[in-house]
Amino acid sequence: MALFVIADLHLPLGVDKPMDIFQGWDNYVPRLQENWQHVVKPCDTVMIPGDFCWATKLEESLADFKFLESLNGTKIISKGNHDYWWQTAAKLNRFFSENGINSVKILHNNYYPYGNYGLCGTRGWISENGEAADEKVLAREAGRLEMSIAAAEKDGFRPIVFLHYPPVYVYGENKPIMEVLRRHNIKTVFYGHIHGRKGHALAVKGMHGGIDYHLISSDYLQFMPLDITNFVQSAE
Repeated sequence: MALFVIADLHLPLGVDKPMDIFQGWDNYVPRLQENWQHVVKPCDTVMIPGDFCWATKLEESLADFKFLESLNGTKIISKGNHDYWWQTAAKLNRFFSENGINSVKILHNNYYPYGNYGLCGTRGWISENGEAADEKVLAREAGRLEMSIAAAEKDGFRPIVFLHYPPVYVYGENKPIMEVLRRHNIKTVFYGHIHGRKGHALAVKGMHGGIDYHLISSDYLQFMPLDITNFVQSAE
């Protein structure tokens, strides 16, 4: 029962918006499928922290979810900035049930246990210019992260955090998110959102301020789900 992670699948099966126009994204859906099925077993779990597909409405996402359902493992999805199809947990679970999507779970104000760990997270946000609207979204996202982590801790699990947006970047940090991470003494954060060679080079990776950061956007991982089982076990 291994644990994998990969963000930013950007699947284009429900709407015609392929990523092949960008460097490094050529033929990415078949590459992802082949890599996934090669390393992920049916009993494994895969975290997907945001930007699952390009659909703007839930009904448009069905082809993408059918594709995901065909892949091995249990998939736990959280929201990204491009997941406009996202609905309430109740609506999403009903949509999954009605369409035979049985291996997908939603991470939203909750957590999922994995061994002694709680798999926690939220979308996050960025406020580089201190805009009031951005600060409002950041506060809401910090509250959702707090709720996720607190639920895991209440049940006796050690939280590992999965975000879509990076909580820290070369020019600063998202303070409301970082306050939650520090208050709960979070030691490990996985995040996506950042693409391209320049972005990958500038992303904060490794130890920074007492937290170990891992970039897991799909193009950075070469569309290969990252096995973090041994990492989690070594952190016991």
